[in-house]
Amino acid sequence: MKMQTKIVNFFTRATVFLAALACVLLGSFNLIIPSSISCYKGDAPRKLPMTELEFHSSLPAMADENGVVRAKATAKIGGVIPLKEISVNYYDKTSFYVGGFPFGIRFKTDGVVVVGFGDVETESGKENPAYNAGIRENDVILKTNGQEIKSAAELTDTVGRSNGQEITLTCRRDGTEFTVSLKPVRSLDGNFKTGMWIKDSGAGIGTVTYINPTDLSFGGLGHGICDGATGNVIPMTRGDATTVKLNGIEKGLPGTPGELKGSLTQDRCGTVLQNTVCGVFGVFDRLPSQANDLYKIGLRGEVHEGDATILTTLDGEGRQAYSAKISAVSKDSKSNKCFTVRITDERLIEKTGGIIQGMSGSPIIQDGKLIGAITHVMINDPVVGYGIFIENMLENAR
Repeated sequence: MKMQTKIVNFFTRATVFLAALACVLLGSFNLIIPSSISCYKGDAPRKLPMTELEFHSSLPAMADENGVVRAKATAKIGGVIPLKEISVNYYDKTSFYVGGFPFGIRFKTDGVVVVGFGDVETESGKENPAYNAGIRENDVILKTNGQEIKSAAELTDTVGRSNGQEITLTCRRDGTEFTVSLKPVRSLDGNFKTGMWIKDSGAGIGTVTYINPTDLSFGGLGHGICDGATGNVIPMTRGDATTVKLNGIEKGLPGTPGELKGSLTQDRCGTVLQNTVCGVFGVFDRLPSQANDLYKIGLRGEVHEGDATILTTLDGEGRQAYSAKISAVSKDSKSNKCFTVRITDERLIEKTGGIIQGMSGSPIIQDGKLIGAITHVMINDPVVGYGIFIENMLENAR
């Protein structure tokens, strides 16, 4: 009887151990296998370790706006055990014009954006009706008392004429609409206020990354235009792309980011349609004169550590090519920080100290292909920054 009990206990422990080991192995495979892979049309997707792909259906016949055919497949260990669903993106071997020259953005926000709060000084003390009503930073105010608002001035006027009566606001947060009610309070200066800071427009300067030769759609910056106080991407409807007059360079130093100084001109050259975490996108009215080089794109699987070239414009000399090195490539990154870029060109370091504001969007060329763009600088070491895969930009352009 004791022997039987020992045998049962042994097999029980063995079963538990094997089940735990299987969970660990499956978990490890789940981390190793990416959520999406890419290849060129006509080529087979790259092999995944000990895993085969089972497509859910035949490949779609139609490509999206960027010429990408997207399919779904299940990754199976040994072709038998289902592991996870992944996306397979088939890209055209289409070439894009590379940018490397600045452009300006003027846009109106989608509704009125809450960018911060400040308590209202009243006779009874400090109050903040907006925050107490549940409004938070980066909320978008769409309507007051059921009426659509299009500017910060309209909202300010409504609050000023409220005489302290309750106002109903229709807001949006993370794609979900909700309503709040608040009563503006009279400040010590006699005006009615809500205690929130708002904005309805934005502007900025960045660098064009690519232009699609078929429809003149473009992408730039490699990151979004963000609110300075919150760091959040500012929601927008649409805006204007303009030319830029460069005025000088503020050199970057450790701890102090540099800046490409310039001003937006009145020369409208296109329409800005999107402001996203992976770039600003739109359509040019005409092909910019600086766009004359066509490059095929380099997929994330092709990006590797080693030499690369940055294309950017800093002054009246026009677009120049500068040497750099890429490292710490995160093949599965969907963010705007996919790899590290170190400037090695002494000419650029002498001019700017490294990567500076305004260079965001500068195309990165490796092995003769457009692989991405510069997005950020490391504040404490301005010769080093981050880059985004061109794939991530194209996947966010809709």
